[in-house]
Amino acid sequence: MDSVIEVQRQTHEEIERFERALYTLLSRNPPSHDLRLQTEHKASQMLDRITSRVISLDSIYADEDRRRAEIDLLSAPSQQNDLSEFYARLVKIQEHHAKYPDSVPGGFDLELATLLEGADVDEEVEDPISLLFSGEEAYGKYVDLYANHTAFNNLKNIGKRPGYLQYLDLLLLAQSGHVHRDLTKETRFSKDYETYINNLHAYLLSFAKRTMPLVDIDGQQKEAELDFDQKWESGELKAWEEVATKTPANGNDAGGIWCSACQKNYSKQTVYDAHLTSKKHIKAAAKEVSGESESAKPSAPAAGTPATHSAAQSAQSAQKLRIRNSAYLTHLSTALLASLVPTINDTKSNVERRFSLTAREREQELIDQANPPPPPPNPTDDAPAEEEEEERIYNPLKLPLGWDGKPIPYWLYKLHGLGVEYRCEICSDQVYMGRKNFERHFQESRHAFGMRALGLPNTKHFHEITRIEDALSLAEKLKQEGRHEIFEQETMEELEDDEGNVYNRKTYEDLKKQGII
Repeated sequence: MDSVIEVQRQTHEEIERFERALYTLLSRNPPSHDLRLQTEHKASQMLDRITSRVISLDSIYADEDRRRAEIDLLSAPSQQNDLSEFYARLVKIQEHHAKYPDSVPGGFDLELATLLEGADVDEEVEDPISLLFSGEEAYGKYVDLYANHTAFNNLKNIGKRPGYLQYLDLLLLAQSGHVHRDLTKETRFSKDYETYINNLHAYLLSFAKRTMPLVDIDGQQKEAELDFDQKWESGELKAWEEVATKTPANGNDAGGIWCSACQKNYSKQTVYDAHLTSKKHIKAAAKEVSGESESAKPSAPAAGTPATHSAAQSAQSAQKLRIRNSAYLTHLSTALLASLVPTINDTKSNVERRFSLTAREREQELIDQANPPPPPPNPTDDAPAEEEEEERIYNPLKLPLGWDGKPIPYWLYKLHGLGVEYRCEICSDQVYMGRKNFERHFQESRHAFGMRALGLPNTKHFHEITRIEDALSLAEKLKQEGRHEIFEQETMEELEDDEGNVYNRKTYEDLKKQGII
């Protein structure tokens, strides 16, 4: 058995070396998002190892009897030979090395070097951090909420099904209150919503832990849980309490009578009493109370019996638990969304950018992501340095590069007006250099997407229009001119009476009503 004193000393040394390595790791300035995330994950692993050693050290200090016995054994003042304990331990060490001759000393040094520097770079070995993210998440830069978006659109009574961008906007509203607070009460306390919000919370919690390893996500969730319990007990969550108090199993409320088993609202007491004896209600009530399959459920007793009232009370209790669980998960998801607002905004920008790309550009982007360019080699001798200097392009005017990779002539630059900036507010204040690029962009997907977002057609009438206010004014003017043309067609039609007099249609009809014609 190892010496307690030596274990304490070694543990203190390892903790101190881990702290120094952690300072060295966090003092770096990673140039990219990928390296920053790798550094944070390594720092998190170091913190976990420091925590485990501190817990072990604390348990050793708590065992006073063991430490006192070790100290008494090492002192041994009454023994004739004071070095007997030393030689006994030396024999154990020699036996250990004779039994394990291939043991590698300095295992802690290897562990620390692996954490600090990482494993040797090998092209065949994939980055373990990249395996934590899907392709849509792009190494933690964006969220992947397509599955949650589909589940949200499958909910009942949500009105118009939003697109993916509109769904991200709904999640961003969590900054000003609870997420999905605009949903109807029938939707919010249904089983489908509970399943949806549970999956959403699980994904957001996993994504936050993977992208922010140094943040105490579990601690923030516990604070949000305590805040929810306090608000729920004090009655501050009015929307959820209103649902809970207005949906008794068989009671009246301002909106009618709600049946939690059938998930349906009845306007009259007679209709509610009649449906209690139906097979559909009996099966739904038995399923909610017992949880058994419908084929194995016994028939429920008739309405009005004590067993029916007991089943109704059980259903009411299950409904309240479901409402509280949905409110609890919604509160925790809101807290997570508040910390992921920048990531969701970046996701929106990325989705809009991908909408503006063609299929060929998207394929090329995937190829570039799969095969990143190699880092530039560091010149080690004079010959590569001279070749690099020769390959440098002299471009003090910062002219655009031509097909050959060299700057275009200055006269061509002035001829095409590439130094003139054209800004388009409809394209999210995109700047186009040169008149030719500016005129071409009116038929590109970015401008067409901006016009579609304004609800306007991308026709030739709106050519050269770059301001949103001007586009809306022109659309209103075109609409009025269309109505004026219809009115002119009605007034310009000419009719002839029996005497050969010619009148426009409106005058002819007025004279005919007066009996003059």
